[in-house]
Amino acid sequence: MTVESTAARTPRRSAGNKAGTTGTKRTTSTTKKAAGAGKSAEPALVQLLTPEGKRVKNAEFDQYVADITAEDLRGLYRDMVLTRRFDAEATALQRQGELGLWASLLGQEAAQIGSGRALRDDDYVFPTYREHGVAWCRGVDPTNLLGMFRGVNNGGWDPNGNNFHLYTIVIGSQTLHATGYAMGITKDGADSAVIAYFGDGASSQGDVAEAFTFSAVYNAPVVFFCQNNQWAISEPTEKQSRVPLYQRAQGYGFPGVRVDGNDVLANLAVTKWALERARAGEGPTLVEAFTYRMGAHTTSDDPTRYRTDDERLAWEAKDPILRLRRHLEASGHADEGFFAELETESEALGKRVREAVRAMPDPDHFAIFENVYADGHALVDEERAQFAAYQASFADEDGGK
Repeated sequence: MTVESTAARTPRRSAGNKAGTTGTKRTTSTTKKAAGAGKSAEPALVQLLTPEGKRVKNAEFDQYVADITAEDLRGLYRDMVLTRRFDAEATALQRQGELGLWASLLGQEAAQIGSGRALRDDDYVFPTYREHGVAWCRGVDPTNLLGMFRGVNNGGWDPNGNNFHLYTIVIGSQTLHATGYAMGITKDGADSAVIAYFGDGASSQGDVAEAFTFSAVYNAPVVFFCQNNQWAISEPTEKQSRVPLYQRAQGYGFPGVRVDGNDVLANLAVTKWALERARAGEGPTLVEAFTYRMGAHTTSDDPTRYRTDDERLAWEAKDPILRLRRHLEASGHADEGFFAELETESEALGKRVREAVRAMPDPDHFAIFENVYADGHALVDEERAQFAAYQASFADEDGGK
């Protein structure tokens, strides 16, 4: 494969090793060159659909979408539209006080739907907390994603029911879980693959580096799917890495590839390729989906404090849903009737989600004391009794009501 750029294959030479320099002494010109080394031109990325919706050829990855039909394209469009509608409803619910927090995926639909539809049923997914589109592809009911954000459960679905693990809040830790799981299924003789999702911010975590190391050494069948939305809350990617993130894989001894994260077809193709490598025993792959977070990091964030309107508007012009719609219309694969029906379905989904969240029962206040130990424990019993007395005090203050 030739998925890495020439820059990725050219060793970096530090300023301290430059001919004519000795020890740690550096001239002003050398220092300037070293500073500029991390600002090289961005490498090319895999793209099959331009922002204008034009299909472009790719000699390496066309084969992975060669059998896609007009119906498949409409299905990908439907997935993205309904995922965005669900996400918008969740954001509105948080603003109305119905959820404690929400992490929006706005702008990242193509990366998630494309990669999610590349998976087989027996593959296993380890998400973070923003993979609502992947959850949709795995058949997890959208309303189940909201229980944790409302504070009524710790996840809301059986991970083994859809091979989709519970959301992981601890940044980057799921990459280690995915690597261990991948090593385990190899020992079991399974031919399935594992995919771990994380963001550009998580790529700086030690857990991710350890996962890269173990997966490479043990040739684990895992795909590391990094959604580089360019902002780790308020920290831009260039403050975390001097090279494009996909090039980090080179240092661990496995392939890395950068894909247009707003191109659903490219994400589908590249992820299929990476998963096939994993199943064939060729080890891990790092996929960097280069995209943009069009909304806030979470509903507690204000992106206007650290991003410009010009930047946001430039990326809105590359909107993944609009891109596929343009392609569908230009190719005659969808008519106005299709889009109208989808709009009706979208509104129905929003209503169902809204009603389901508001109907969620409050959790049992004493459930936190269950399953702390396999058997009973005196200290837990004491804490339960203290909590019961505390709860009862409210009833006493309210006249026994």
